[in-house]
Amino acid sequence: MKHHYQMVRMSANSKLGGLPASTTSASTCPTRCGLRHNGCYAEAGHSGINFRAVSEGKRGGTLEEFCLQVKSLPRFSLWRHNQAGDLPGDQTLINQQDLHKLVGANRGRHGFTFTHYDPRLPANAEAIRRANEGGFTINLSAETLAEADEYVQLGVGPVAVILPIDQTTNFKTPAGNHVTVCPASVSNTTCALCAICSVANRRAIIGFPAHGSGKARAQRVFYMARA
Repeated sequence: MKHHYQMVRMSANSKLGGLPASTTSASTCPTRCGLRHNGCYAEAGHSGINFRAVSEGKRGGTLEEFCLQVKSLPRFSLWRHNQAGDLPGDQTLINQQDLHKLVGANRGRHGFTFTHYDPRLPANAEAIRRANEGGFTINLSAETLAEADEYVQLGVGPVAVILPIDQTTNFKTPAGNHVTVCPASVSNTTCALCAICSVANRRAIIGFPAHGSGKARAQRVFYMARA
């Protein structure tokens, strides 16, 4: 499956605080993602316009071209992979060879991203674990607190979870795991200043209140899945 990749040296996303950031075509998005065409913030507004252009091959380029752009970032740069899109794969399994190329390009830099690929599948778990150990931080995206607790138990990478729109305070999951609400969602800080999502060995789950024009639908994913 052919994917397209776009890098911008300074994202216009205010929450990122000017970090370099990428967009990958929708062909990478796992079919199991509950937010797909169902409240995903990346599918609406200006982000959605760009996401569609990259997905259609009108913007961006090949993985090899993208890796050269990653390598051109200054050493120790913090950057966000996939403002939209997911890891290279066939929408069920991660392409380990392509992910290895990304991890290699990131060496000496601090790239971080999130994935809806199922980490309970052994091949995906191994790919994610190796990437995190290799310095490319991949957060496991959970859609419920129960799923977040399950992902923590896997021990293959840090965990993030969608939260209700009005969730602004930190709390603990049913299994006792600490959830820190994304600081950029509830204060004036940015990803560039916070960088907690780039920490692969952190213990806290990062919670993201549903946001964007589709936030009401995204919030329903949290409640419907939990029920």
